[in-house]
Amino acid sequence: MSTQYLDTAQGRRIAYHKTEGQGPTILFLSGLKSDMEGTKAVALEAWARAQGRAFVRFDYSGHGISSGEFADGSIGDWHEDTLELVDRVIEGPILAVGSSMGGWQALLLSRARPARMAGLVTIAAAPDFTEDGYWQGFTEDQKGALERDGYVTIPSDYDEDYIITKRLIEDGRDRLVLRAPLVLNFPVRFLQGTEDTAVPTSQAIRLLEHAEGPDMRLTLVKDADHRFSDETCLKLIEQSVETVLRRG
Repeated sequence: MSTQYLDTAQGRRIAYHKTEGQGPTILFLSGLKSDMEGTKAVALEAWARAQGRAFVRFDYSGHGISSGEFADGSIGDWHEDTLELVDRVIEGPILAVGSSMGGWQALLLSRARPARMAGLVTIAAAPDFTEDGYWQGFTEDQKGALERDGYVTIPSDYDEDYIITKRLIEDGRDRLVLRAPLVLNFPVRFLQGTEDTAVPTSQAIRLLEHAEGPDMRLTLVKDADHRFSDETCLKLIEQSVETVLRRG
């Protein structure tokens, strides 16, 4: 499948793959520093194609083969990328599937375009992580360095070290979703591994308790980690999407 590109109103170039098929369109939202070639995105696309379902996966700016540098981006930038894609590439209702930071993006999308949403599936969703994870976990020295230098570097269990900028933290505060009402009036399935060291199970429970909606479930998978990409987990993602499509 050939890669297509969208030039956004903000001057960014977003790479995406679009599979035509029956709607609602399944939109995969990747995690921080992940891209549309990740295991979950590609596997779900193959499932959607086999089912004759419309599907879109893409790279945020500063990720994958889209324009920009990761360290220059923010939650708001990636939200803008998502909205541009939704408004200009996808027609009709959407079933968003968000992984980690993509779960936060999916919730932001749900808040910004509620009438477009047919359903939601999240995988180790990480809403508000810039505040509740990074900022609250920083030492006073790290907070001082952030103020002085504009960034800090932190190690990652899954990738090269992350450069966390002051802009990422401050912009994240404008996009928090767990401090105000979060209404999800469509079928929702939250998936979470119990051995996830990046997003604790308590965060998944907090999201479930905070969000409001008529059809919401949280599934905990014992021993699954943050990648949530083994055969069992991939099958559960497919089953969850199928359930939401059926109930939507």
